[in-house]
Amino acid sequence: MLSVVCPVFNEAENVEALLSELKAKVTVPLELVVVYDNDDDDTIPVLRRIAPNFSFEVKTFKNRFGSGPLNAIKTGFLESKHEAVLVIMADLSDDLRIVDDMYQLMINEHFDVVCGSRYMAGGKQEGGPVLKRFLSRMAGLSLHYLAGIPTCDVTNSFKMYSRRLLESIEIESSAGFEVAMEIVVKSFVAGKRIAELPSTWTSRVAGKSRFRMWAWIPKYLRWYFYALRNMRPLNHRTP
Repeated sequence: MLSVVCPVFNEAENVEALLSELKAKVTVPLELVVVYDNDDDDTIPVLRRIAPNFSFEVKTFKNRFGSGPLNAIKTGFLESKHEAVLVIMADLSDDLRIVDDMYQLMINEHFDVVCGSRYMAGGKQEGGPVLKRFLSRMAGLSLHYLAGIPTCDVTNSFKMYSRRLLESIEIESSAGFEVAMEIVVKSFVAGKRIAELPSTWTSRVAGKSRFRMWAWIPKYLRWYFYALRNMRPLNHRTP
C-alpha cells in the first residue's frame, strides 16, 4: 500500500477535488495523511464531511513540530505507515496520473526515491511565477548535468520515498519545502537509487500559495552546494 502525505493550510476550496482526483487517477490502495497547523483550519470540517464517500482511509493530524509546510511533511512521514510514501500538495498542482507508475518503480524495481519531474523530456510546468520557474529549472538541470544527480527536478515536492530511506536519513531542513531537495541530494551522495518520471505541474486555481521564494532561496542553496561538494566520481554513480 501507499501512504500519501498532504500538508494543508485552509484548502477547503480544493480538498474535495483533490480526493476525487486521487480516486480517479490512483489505483494503488492508499491512505491519505493530511497534516494541518491550526485547529481552525477550514480544510478539516470539509474532510470530515466528505471522507466517508471515498474508499481509501483519510487521516488527519495536527502538525507536531510547529507551523509550516516542512514541519507538516515531517509529521506526515512519522504518522504514515506504509512502505512507499508520496508527498503531494492540496492545491491540485501535482500530476496524479503518474502515481501508479511511481509506485511500480519503487516496489518492483526497488528505487529509494521516485521524482515527478517537470524538467525532463515529457515534463511540463504550467503557470506560476516566472522567476521561481527559472530558478527551479536551472537548479535541477545544473545539478543533473554537473553533479550527475539522476533527476532534472530536485526541488519539486512531488516525490515518492521508500520507508527504509526515510528511516535512514536525518532531516536537517529548517523551513519551506527544501526537504525534498535535501532528501534527494543526501540519497544521491549515499548511493541510493533515484528515478524520475515526466510530470506536469499546474499552478493553483483557488486559495493562496505559502511559497516564500526570497526567504527560502538560501535554504535551497545550502543543499545545492552540498551536492556539488559531495559529488561522487562518474564511475561510482548509481545508474
